[in-house]
Amino acid sequence: MLRLHALLVCYALASMSALAAPDETLARVAERRIFFGHQSVGSNLLEGVATLGRGKLVITESRSAEAFTKPGLVHTFVGSNDAPLTKIADFEKAMDEVGGKAEVAFFKLCYVDFTDTTDVDALLAAYGAAMTRLREKHPTTTFVHVTAPLTLVQSGPKAFLKRLMGNAPWGERENAVRHRYNEQLRAKYKGEPVFDLAAVESTRSDGTAQTYELGGKAVPALVPGFTDDGGHLNAAGQKHVAEALLRFLAQLP
Repeated sequence: MLRLHALLVCYALASMSALAAPDETLARVAERRIFFGHQSVGSNLLEGVATLGRGKLVITESRSAEAFTKPGLVHTFVGSNDAPLTKIADFEKAMDEVGGKAEVAFFKLCYVDFTDTTDVDALLAAYGAAMTRLREKHPTTTFVHVTAPLTLVQSGPKAFLKRLMGNAPWGERENAVRHRYNEQLRAKYKGEPVFDLAAVESTRSDGTAQTYELGGKAVPALVPGFTDDGGHLNAAGQKHVAEALLRFLAQLP
């Protein structure tokens, strides 16, 4: 586990370092036709991308093929929060509506899509089946896999009282489930494009990792400085994650 964490930190350092050549990076991303399905954390991420894009990257909300007549980042809301299967199904539907016009396409689940009882194996199987169908329908599109975002783990007096009552603090068990899903996603799609959102969210700007211990193992959590409500990204978190995403997209073949 420690070795894995070290690898994730190395990934984060490479992906999240300040944009060495922002104009070149933005120019590369702005030349692509990108499609992104999301919900609220995705909106946070797009706010960061828009800020860093400085108007050089066209961002459009649509799920129509007409939006891809010129390069840029096209996005849409998919499915419903707390219902990850609806997001998988709606992303498939949106891709059919787009008609394979996207050069790069991806969507993300949200932290609220995972509870301490989520069946990780079943969810990943549904995701995998959808990706297989999408690749068959849209062979010219590069599909990117995205790890599930994380939350803080509750601390302080309320967390202490919960433990006294035999309950887990908010985020503790849920993050462990997200981490299990993410580990399996990384393994399943090793060698394919994976934007490791969880690694980015759990790594500070100085490269150190935000973790907690559960069952004798280190589990990643959202860096406190990246959020104001425990899950959504604040301005610092938006910039931090958006930098990593832009660098990732710019480096895609």
